[in-house]
Amino acid sequence: MFWNILLLSLRAIRRNLLRSALTMLGIVIGTAAVITMVNLGNGATMQVTNTISGLGSNLLIVRPGQRFMPGQSSTAPRFTIRQVEAIARDVPSIAAVSPTTAQSMIAVYGNNNWSTNLTGTDNHYFTVRNARVDRGRTFTEAEERAGAAVCVIGETVRKELYGNQDPIGDKLRLKKFACQVIGMLESKGQNSMGMDQDDIVLMPIRTFWRRVAGNQDVAQILVSARDGVPTDKVKKDIELVMREQRHIAANEEDDFSVRDMQEIASALAGTTQVLTGLLGAVAAVSLLVGGIGIMNIMLVSVTERTREIGIRLAIGAMEREVMIQFLVEAVTLSSLGGIVGILLALLASFGLSRLMGVPLVIDYTIIVIAFFFSATVGVIFGYLPARKAARLDPIEALRHE
Repeated sequence: MFWNILLLSLRAIRRNLLRSALTMLGIVIGTAAVITMVNLGNGATMQVTNTISGLGSNLLIVRPGQRFMPGQSSTAPRFTIRQVEAIARDVPSIAAVSPTTAQSMIAVYGNNNWSTNLTGTDNHYFTVRNARVDRGRTFTEAEERAGAAVCVIGETVRKELYGNQDPIGDKLRLKKFACQVIGMLESKGQNSMGMDQDDIVLMPIRTFWRRVAGNQDVAQILVSARDGVPTDKVKKDIELVMREQRHIAANEEDDFSVRDMQEIASALAGTTQVLTGLLGAVAAVSLLVGGIGIMNIMLVSVTERTREIGIRLAIGAMEREVMIQFLVEAVTLSSLGGIVGILLALLASFGLSRLMGVPLVIDYTIIVIAFFFSATVGVIFGYLPARKAARLDPIEALRHE
């Protein structure tokens, strides 16, 4: 019996194909919008997590001064190499610590020049920042001690200065001195803030001090916590060591800040998920609008088919059978709308993820929920028209013109 009712429902839908398509439009838009928003939100969350992970494993960044607004500088004194050594010596729960100091500089090779970020650091930088050398090598201990004029470059610098040429062994000019390229970093691409992580030149920090800065200041300290050690504990240990090293009294505020990248990642991911939920809820309103549209059209359909309903009731059809027929029509409309909406959502998710540059993350749970929700909308908003059709008086229905 159900199969016959389904065939009758499909026949009724096909009889007014354009009207049926317009009726489903609200369900299609609502389903597609909800699934697309959730998929894009999940992709954005994954991108934030991957970007923070790409900065380094369990990374903490120690900077002079408290947090300040972008564009403002800190008046707190910079760090010294002794303070870096104190962290490495007195904080047992760290895997590596690396001093860094940087300056924007023009790199020149032949007739090509490129403005890049020149960073003085040591070999621990590669561990702390998850920076892998694609070709060549890192600094030797002798080169770090002597402040040798050697450097490791990023993919952007190689492309802009050397084109397709292999830079290993060649020299590039920085300011008034030349350094030999001994290695090339693996490409990391842009981070979530649009900064090019491959536009960088690394050299031993002693070389940077002598050839570029003219002092022995350390702009920031990068610290990598050991696996399994809570970063908040490492953060507290670093703060204790730095307060002692910088002679900060008990009643004085810190003149430095320790930023835990895992905390930042969690905060950003949480914000993204909240926004995704909000956008998904707004998009779900379209499903409600679509349900009202189905109820409206089904009421019109009952009025148009009053005589047909009267004939069915007169020849012995039960009220329950008439009610089920109209309910099946409403559910079929909403289910077809849900299927079309899912297909559109998958296409939209793929296209928008490519356009926005975020990973494509398909949430199959939300697809199933959206489909069943769209079918439930058909049941809820189809009940009133079905009940009206089932309760028609056969005699009055047969007289209807």
